[in-house]
Order: sequence, then structure tokens, then C-alpha cells
Amino acid sequence: MSKPISPVAIGGFTVGALALLLVAAFIFGGGQFLRADKVRFVIFFDSSLNGLDIGAPVKMQGVKVGEVTKIVLQLDPKTSKIYKPVVIEIDRKTLTTSEGTPFPRAMTRKEREANRDGLVAAGFRARLEMQSLLTGLLYIDFDVHRDKPPVFTGLEYQGLLELPAIPTTVDEIRNTVEQVVKKINELPLEDIVQNLSASLREINNFLASEDVKKSKVALAKTLEEMEKTVKTLNHNLEPLLVHTNNTMVSTNALIKDFKPIVANTDKTLTAATAALDRSRDSMAKLDGAVGPESDLTETLEALKDTARSIRNLTDYLERHPEAVLTGKDN
Repeated sequence: MSKPISPVAIGGFTVGALALLLVAAFIFGGGQFLRADKVRFVIFFDSSLNGLDIGAPVKMQGVKVGEVTKIVLQLDPKTSKIYKPVVIEIDRKTLTTSEGTPFPRAMTRKEREANRDGLVAAGFRARLEMQSLLTGLLYIDFDVHRDKPPVFTGLEYQGLLELPAIPTTVDEIRNTVEQVVKKINELPLEDIVQNLSASLREINNFLASEDVKKSKVALAKTLEEMEKTVKTLNHNLEPLLVHTNNTMVSTNALIKDFKPIVANTDKTLTAATAALDRSRDSMAKLDGAVGPESDLTETLEALKDTARSIRNLTDYLERHPEAVLTGKDN
């Protein structure tokens, strides 16, 4: 007859199985089920962690969304390389969509990978930044840097998913300075200095040569002569300018006196033209008796041409009164 199974044994077996299940879930699930509102990741930084302490904030756009929960040093015995896994814990309640939906809950590794990959695809990267220059404390900046490609180390730590890290701002500046210094060191500085010294010696020799000294003396004499010439011109031009000014005043006065004469002449010519027109009318009446070839007709035509010439002369003098002094231009 079989021995009955003890209820205590059954209970112990059941409790042991549950304990093993919990341990396995904690190990392979990163303990996420114990922290329904917390999401844990691991980050591997290449730079120094001096100033980064447990409890240091994880910020996004200056807002705290989590904190550092663990910092570990790992030594690879094969390569003697030191790895520095940093475990962070992000509060799901601080990450919501514009509709108020919180960061997706993930219980399985596949779900956590999907959440992590979504953050990485959106451009989120982790970077060490300075909290204060006085204290030297660091924090983890978890923000969008789409221009920085995500780089994963492929290392594992307690089954946690890895977030990609990018160099710090200080590291980037240091790398840039190192590249500049490297390029400067690659320059043939010794040859450049020697060539520069040789060029300076040649310049000094040239400046000390007799030709340059003679040129300096000649230039000084030329400048002195130019100064004398300018003084002479100033001395001679002053009386000439005064005389020219007086001449212009006299010319203006003469023009003012001549304008009434021109106006009276214009009136006289107008009257003469009218008289000639009346004479032409009279001659037209006598044309039949006198004939086209008569001397009277030719005389009247000559008088009219004379009047026209006088009118043209007065018009020209009115436009160019200075012609009274200088004569008419050809």
C-alpha cells in the first residue's frame, strides 16, 4: 500500500516552486514586475564617472524623470578592459504623451525591447552632464540627439536592456582640441620657423641697403618740393580768385543793365514786323499794277529779312548776354 503524501511536503514544494519562479522572473525580467511604475535600463559610459553618485538625477529637458540606482565596475580578464555599467530607473508617471497616456507598461522582455527601441528610434541618447561647476557633481541627461548615431556595447548586466550613450560635451571639446593639437604637431614647425627667420633676415638686409637709404632721402626731398609747390599755388591762386570774383560781379551788373535794352529792342522789332505785314498787305493790293519784279517788292522783302535778323540777334543776346563782352561763338 502506497504511503500517503504529506500535505506539508506538497505545500513546501509549492512554495519552493513559487520562490524559484519569482527569482527567475527577477533575474530574467530585471525586477520590472516589482516596480510597476519604474523602468530600469543599463548604460555603459566610456568617460570617467567621477562626480556621478547613486541617486544622481536622470533629466530630460531639465526635468527629473528618474535616478541612478547602481554603479558597478567590471573587469574583463581577457582584455583587461574596465566596463562601468550604470543602472538607471525611470518613473513611468513622468513620461506621458500629449494625450496623457503614460509610458507603456512592459512585463516581458520583448515588450521592454519594443519600448526601448521606440525611444532610440526617436533619437533619445544618454549623456553625462555637469550639475554644478562648484561641486563637480554629474547627472545623466536623457534627451533627443538625432544627429548622434546609437552605439551599443552589446554587454549584458542583470538582464537589463542597454540604452546608447554618447560622449559628454566636455569630451567632445577635448576630442576637438586633441585633433587640433595633433594637426598642429603634424605641421613642419621647425621648417616654418627657419623659413620665417630667413625671410626676416632678408627683409632687414634689404631695409639696411644703400638703395633703400637713397630712396628714403629722395622721397623726403620729393615731399619737401611738393609742399613748397602747394604753398606757391596757394599764394598765387588767392589774388587770381579775387580778380575772377570781381570780374564776375561786373559781368552780372552789365547783364542786369543790358536786359532792359534787349526788352525794348524786342518790342521795337515786334512793331516793325507788324508794320511790314501791313505793308505787305498794301503791296498785295498794288501787285497787279506794279508787277512781281518791281523794286518796291524786293525792298520790302529785304526789310523783312533785316527785321528777322535783328530779332534773331536779340534772341541770342537774351540767351547769351555775355556775348556782348566775349563775342558770338562760331
